[in-house]
Amino acid sequence: MTHTTPEGRSLWSFRLILVCLAAVSVSLPMAWISLAKVLLFIAGLAYLIAGHFRNRSDPAFDKLWTPGIVLLILVVFAVSLLWTVVDLEFALLAFVKHGKLMEILLLLSLIRTTREARMGITAFAAGQIFLLLSSWLLAVGVPVPWGIEVIDPSGKNVVFSTYLDQSIIFATAAAVFWHLRSDKLWPRWLGGLLAGAALINTLLLLEGRSGYMVALTVLSLAAMWAMPRRWRLATLVATPIIVVFGLYAGSSQVQERLSKIWRESQDYASQGESASSSGWRLNAWHRSLQAMQDKPWTGHGVGSWTPAVKKHEGASAIKTFGAGNSSNPHQEYLLWGVELGFGGPLLLLALLVGVMRDAQRFSPSVKQATISVMAAMAVACLFNSALYDDLMGDFFCMALGLLMALGLRGEASQAGLTMSVPSQKPTEAST
Repeated sequence: MTHTTPEGRSLWSFRLILVCLAAVSVSLPMAWISLAKVLLFIAGLAYLIAGHFRNRSDPAFDKLWTPGIVLLILVVFAVSLLWTVVDLEFALLAFVKHGKLMEILLLLSLIRTTREARMGITAFAAGQIFLLLSSWLLAVGVPVPWGIEVIDPSGKNVVFSTYLDQSIIFATAAAVFWHLRSDKLWPRWLGGLLAGAALINTLLLLEGRSGYMVALTVLSLAAMWAMPRRWRLATLVATPIIVVFGLYAGSSQVQERLSKIWRESQDYASQGESASSSGWRLNAWHRSLQAMQDKPWTGHGVGSWTPAVKKHEGASAIKTFGAGNSSNPHQEYLLWGVELGFGGPLLLLALLVGVMRDAQRFSPSVKQATISVMAAMAVACLFNSALYDDLMGDFFCMALGLLMALGLRGEASQAGLTMSVPSQKPTEAST
């Protein structure tokens, strides 16, 4: 067994505390997320720079596609600062919001053993359990002093954010609880119980229609993987149909929410009514496509979505999209399309493909959890600016970073790959 110096043990402890803080933070109020993110970026970038000068190698890390794709995306957004139509201060703020993708790379770098990855995932799960229990306590009438209902009575069963964020987060966390129950991170019965509680909370206690879509996605994937290979495609198609009909027949809330989507969409199609939630989205998506046609190759530059679409909205632009430039289309693919041109959505699709490709290297349980989170993110991006938004975007980046680190370090441990770092905490491969 490799012996460690006091300096090596201190560095190991600091990295682990930082990773666990970041993992827990996405289940806490936004102030905690911001603090953990700043610490993660400062310490993570310092660690990468120090590793470069110390010739610290990581052969396992070099196998992944995702890090290169993330860096390419950030370079393209940075270059678009040269022609953005908004002032530099706001453009830099928008770039920072896109830059949260770096969280994935920083976690992959800071987590260097299977043990560390498992501790990070456990911290992430603990935070989600706290959030889930808090929401259920609110649902059964037990007030919690940290719940948002204390200051906003309309936030029914919502703990720290909004029903939109929380429903998507719970639906995605359900996939992590379910698939990793076979990885000995928690008992199988507990993983099933938590996954069920999270999905029921999303589908029956919260009102997020985007959350419904994410829940259907992770349910369909879980059902598909549970079936023999020859039945998987049919299961993937049949599961969402069966679940939707079952929920519609048995839940008045689901009936009301689905009917509301239909009414609002019809109102926009027939009258151009954009005051409703669905109508606003449809109008924003229409204006986004028009703005993309204006500059299809370069886009309008990072942070430029609002002024680009206001030009097409006409006299009602300020009423619809606000006085400043902080609005977004509630659709990540179109947001990137307006800012970067038609290549923007392709870059986002490349990121999704890269994550899926990298997940194929992992153990079955970690692979399924990673692909489920990736699919949940892809669906959430259809109806929200899921990566651009704070909290939701941090949640997805944190979950992907932790899962990919677990898969990567587990694979490296099995293959006997270790990092050439002198005087560090011993890895599983070296014990």
